[in-house]
Amino acid sequence: MAVEPSPVKSRIRKGDTVVILSGKERGKQGKVLQVMPSLSKVVVEKLNLIKRHTRPSKLNKGGIIEKEGRLALSKVMVVCPHCAKPSRLTVAVLEGGRRLRRCKRCDEIVDKG
Repeated sequence: MAVEPSPVKSRIRKGDTVVILSGKERGKQGKVLQVMPSLSKVVVEKLNLIKRHTRPSKLNKGGIIEKEGRLALSKVMVVCPHCAKPSRLTVAVLEGGRRLRRCKRCDEIVDKG
């Protein structure tokens, strides 16, 4: 009987550039393709590639397909677009009540818009 992990609130979003902190892909950067908060996982473009054996079907030819595997949220860190360094994010509340993500290292707003 498997215990489901509780959802973790993450400040990482789809489209962010992240750096891998540990494992075989340590130090590499990539763009986030998918965030799964219920599983505390993230999928990063062209990193943590796994081989998937598939049967032929009407949609595909079959064979061995390489695709991105999931990574734990705790093993990735957002790269700030302003200072180009991995950093933690905090939430900044603007005058109108708008909440934006802010880099803790350089104190710049990370969100577009």
